[in-house]
Amino acid sequence: MRRKAAIATTACLLMLTTTACETRTQRDDPEPSVSASAPAPVDVAEHESGPQSPIAFGLEVPEGATQLGPLVRLRSERLIAAYQPELDAAESQREAVEAERRQEAEDAGEPTPTETPTPETQPGQDTFASVENPPRPDTTVSVMRIDTDPTDTLRHVLTQVNAVVPGAGLVTDDIGEYCEAEDRRVTACFAQARGETADGRDVRVTVTVDPGDVASRTARASSHSQPVMTVVAEYVGDPRAGQIERETENIDVPRDVEGEDRSELIWPQMDEEATDVDGLPEGWELPVQTTVLLTGSTPTFVATASDRVRQADDLAQEFSAAVGEPEIDIVEDLNEITTTYRSTNSKGDVAVAAYILSARGNYAMLFYTPEGSTGPGAEGPIEPLESADR
Repeated sequence: MRRKAAIATTACLLMLTTTACETRTQRDDPEPSVSASAPAPVDVAEHESGPQSPIAFGLEVPEGATQLGPLVRLRSERLIAAYQPELDAAESQREAVEAERRQEAEDAGEPTPTETPTPETQPGQDTFASVENPPRPDTTVSVMRIDTDPTDTLRHVLTQVNAVVPGAGLVTDDIGEYCEAEDRRVTACFAQARGETADGRDVRVTVTVDPGDVASRTARASSHSQPVMTVVAEYVGDPRAGQIERETENIDVPRDVEGEDRSELIWPQMDEEATDVDGLPEGWELPVQTTVLLTGSTPTFVATASDRVRQADDLAQEFSAAVGEPEIDIVEDLNEITTTYRSTNSKGDVAVAAYILSARGNYAMLFYTPEGSTGPGAEGPIEPLESADR
């Protein structure tokens, strides 16, 4: 059972909380994409996190990249399924206690207690709040713009992954191992590693780089004509075991890369930047007053910011509903509340939309993964590590 309950006090505290752990880039950037009828654009620098900002498992934003919007912290479907019986039992007990209270009030001739309705402009309570130890998110997504040499930035990330997952064995001196190219020009990059961290955590890290549409020489919307990178870090071991001793060992990820790249690949120069987002769910269009921070096509995502709580929440709901009936999961984590809307249609297309209320602002982070593609929410079966292809 999934529900929302009022936590106005928590929401107010979140709005007053300040974040001190993220590094911001200190430079003037072009304004984010926004329609002519929208309110004055936000300062994009207020929604950026610079190099060395933490992601997960010791990974961090690499040199040469800028994260747009917050990290997206989600509970996977595997984690939710593992804790669903415990949640159902806790909810049944709560309902039984409330029924007993109502009966006692009725027998005593007193007014029947009623639940306080949740204000529509406030996020709900953590879905697993009634469980003694609510499961913490096991999936983290970072979306980034690459501002300097994409080859160096990608190699920095691959080097980090090798440090976090010692058995990964990713090649760091030849991006051609992970990047597709036409006439030596990079068209897309994909790298994935699965293995145990130094403290025995079974994780999977997926890295993608999207340079834009090479054929038309058009960069992705709001990318500042730069390549777009995503990093998805997941705990994929036993869901319950993953909640035990969650503190990761201090990992000094390398911030330098040895040697030179041998691929001889080059990154295409883009002539212009797209004004629309390609690959969104059929029949769904981004509202004209949306402030877009960053977009990508492989995987398809749109990172947005809003100065209104309701606007960000509605955008996330409507995006997920365009694919199917959303399932809702609410996470209270650190100084943020994340409401995730996840839907899948009969073809296997997946939409994951996260409405994030944080001290930095209100965000709707939208991810769409067509059937057969790889992206946040398209989890698929996870084989035991012993039999996984490493």
